[in-house]
Order: sequence, then C-alpha cells, then structure tokens
Amino acid sequence: MTKRVLANLLGKKLPNPASINEEVIVIAHDLTPSDTAQLDKNFVKAFVTNIGGRTSHSAIMARTLEIAAVLGTNNITEIVKDGDILAVNGITGEVIINPTDEQAAEFKAAGEAYAKQKAEWALLKDAQTVTADGKHFELAANIGTPKDVEGVNNNGAEAVGLYRTEFLYMDSQDFPTEDEQYEAYKAVLEGMNGKPVVVRTMDIGGDKELPYFDMPHEMNPFLGFRALRISISETGDAMFRTQIRALLRASVHGQLRIMFPMVALLKEFRAAKAVFDEEKANLLAEGVAVADNIQVGIMIEIPAAAMLADQFAKEVDFFSIGTNDLIQYTMAADRMNEQVSYLYQPYNPSILRLINNVIKAAHAEGKWAGMCGEMAGDQQAVPLLVGMGLDEFSMSATSVLRTRSLMKKLDTAKMEEYANRALTECSTMEEVLELQKEYVNFD
Repeated sequence: MTKRVLANLLGKKLPNPASINEEVIVIAHDLTPSDTAQLDKNFVKAFVTNIGGRTSHSAIMARTLEIAAVLGTNNITEIVKDGDILAVNGITGEVIINPTDEQAAEFKAAGEAYAKQKAEWALLKDAQTVTADGKHFELAANIGTPKDVEGVNNNGAEAVGLYRTEFLYMDSQDFPTEDEQYEAYKAVLEGMNGKPVVVRTMDIGGDKELPYFDMPHEMNPFLGFRALRISISETGDAMFRTQIRALLRASVHGQLRIMFPMVALLKEFRAAKAVFDEEKANLLAEGVAVADNIQVGIMIEIPAAAMLADQFAKEVDFFSIGTNDLIQYTMAADRMNEQVSYLYQPYNPSILRLINNVIKAAHAEGKWAGMCGEMAGDQQAVPLLVGMGLDEFSMSATSVLRTRSLMKKLDTAKMEEYANRALTECSTMEEVLELQKEYVNFD
C-alpha cells in the first residue's frame, strides 16, 4: 500500500514483476514474497537484492521457482546500472559485474556441472527414501500455489508438507471466497493423487500484507498481530471460518492435514480447533460431505511451544517444526538482517535441543513430527535430523532428490550416535560441525 501511495504522489507507474518479458537479472533493494511469486523463470534468470537472507520468504520462493538468487548484498543497487552483464551463482552467493571471458567460462562450467548432478539425482525420482540400513523417512515439498504441485511430482516428493495458503490471499484483490479457496485446495489435493497434503492456514503479517486488510501499525510486526493470532481474533473470525469451510469441503478429494501457524499457547490451538469442529458440524448438518480422517496439527516455531511440546502432543495430531522462525526467535536475531546473520545458527546445540524435545514429545504420544523450515533440506542438518528421528522432511521441491541421494548413504544407528553426542557433548555450532566429520562423508 505504501508503494502504491508513493507511486501516485510521484506520478510514476508501480513496477510490475509479472510484466517482465525478456531475459533479465533483476536488481532490487528488496523483493516482497508477492513480488517474487510473480517472477517468470523463463525470463528472470536471477535476482540480487540489497537486503534479505537465505531464509527470507523471497529466497524461499526463489528456490521453489528455481531462480538463482543472492540476497543481502547491502549495495547492489548502487553499483549495478541498467545494461550491465552479471554472473550470478545462487549456490555460492557470488555475483560478478561485467565478468571477464575467463570468469564467464567458470560460471558456465559450474552451471553445467550442477546440471549434470541434477540429472544423476533425477534417477531417484521414483525411488523410496530409505537410509543405507533400510529405514524409511518421508520427503515432502513446500508449495505456495496449486501450480507448484507439478514441481512436487516431477521431483518425486512423497507429500506436500507445507502449503502456504497466504499466497492465495496475496494474489487476490479482495478476500478470496469460500468457493475460490475450495477450488484451489481441491486442485492441490487431486494433483497429489491421494498423497498427504499439509495445509497451513493463512499466515498473514510480518512481511506478508494484504492491501485490502487493514493491519495495525506495529513496531515489530513479526512478533505482533499475525497468523493464527489474526484467525482466532474477532477481526479475523469470519475470514478464518471461510478458510476452514473451504478446506473441509475439499477434504474429500485427497488426504488433507490442517496446520495452524504461530501457536504459542494451548488455548490458541484449542480456539482454532473449536472453529474446525464447529464448521465441520455445520457442513455435515447442511448435507455437505467432509472427510472423517483429517489430521489437525500445529507449526512449532515459537520457543514456548517447543518447550511445552509434551503438553501440546496430548491434543494435536502432529507437529511440523518451522525452523526459520524458531531459530530467529530463539537467537533473538532478525533473519532478514545480514548484520546479525552470524547468529542464525541451525546447528547450535540450543536449537538442536529444542528440535529434539519436540520430536521426542510427539513420539511419546504416538504422534509424528515433521519439519517444514529450510533446515529440513539443509544437507548438513539432515544427518542430525535422521539421528533425532524426525519423521517427515519438507523442503523446496528442488531439494528433494538431493536429500534422497544423501539419505541413501546414511546409517541410522551411526546418525543416532552422532545426534546424541551433538546434543550432550557440544556447546557450539562449530563443535557440532566438527563432530560431523567423524560420521558423515559428503563426497
């Protein structure tokens, strides 16, 4: 909304990412999640921004779209001018302005090597995800729109572990109707052909705003009125009930699981579950078919919920650990701020202990625990998570085959020993990674 007002005051047209129709590399101070979602990878070959980080929503969307991205350069908009030639490596984070022939050749060779590696991983598309000693883990993919399901299936994922429904709202000019939402959820469920689909209810707030929904001005919106806090409020009640009804109607078209985000208190989950139960009863009374096996769980992304996981586990059907925010809130480090990026430590023993606590609490109650944060597809984190007994790993679809390849090389007993030692002997992230060398060979 701020951008629109400024554009009108200055008499300028607001740039529209969807209108890009030639091969370019986009340079920007920042890209919002909705901006990134509109990029066409046939034309946008990469983007580079001043701010942001690996776990910012725009970076996550880039991985889903398979667009190379480097974020948090601080000053890229000041040193690049229109017409410059750029070489961008989204894996290493390298950006070279007007590269020499030799540098261009090196980047081209790196791209060809990566393409060759992807071709090898593609051979595992229809393979089971099992470790060297035969233990199965579920590899799922994160999506933002129904059209992403094609990438999920093309990469051999066994489920959708996170459907970010807020993009349905962000792509609309007004609140999407019950029927519009029903059609979207139905398309995803049918596209997955009976495989599990975990749908996260609307997670608006923070950097995800709706121009038609008047949000309060907050000093720290990431810790404010967002996600489930909106849904169970008087302000968001009608919107939440519309979404729940649409999901319940769509449930007959596949294996639906519903997940509530940003839960800190048991009473928040109970309030949301009460709406679920009420709307299910209403639909059944109206003669509308609803599946009777819908699992209802929560996203664990607030330390309070992670610490109280044993109590939540008595009432929920599953946990999905959102490590992007869990790490941010535990370390008190803004994941968008490069100046404190050194604090964003997924392998820090404090984070590992929280994750382990959640997994063990779920298993003690006969429930399953998954992970839908970027850590789930992090190759250095996977051995630890296997050792801790995480049941489901949900990641960008493009990371599924690489992770399946890695898991085939891991021995569960050795990973359990590694994880146990990391949890009990290590006091720093560096010690955890050094210990890893005794157990994992990434070559």
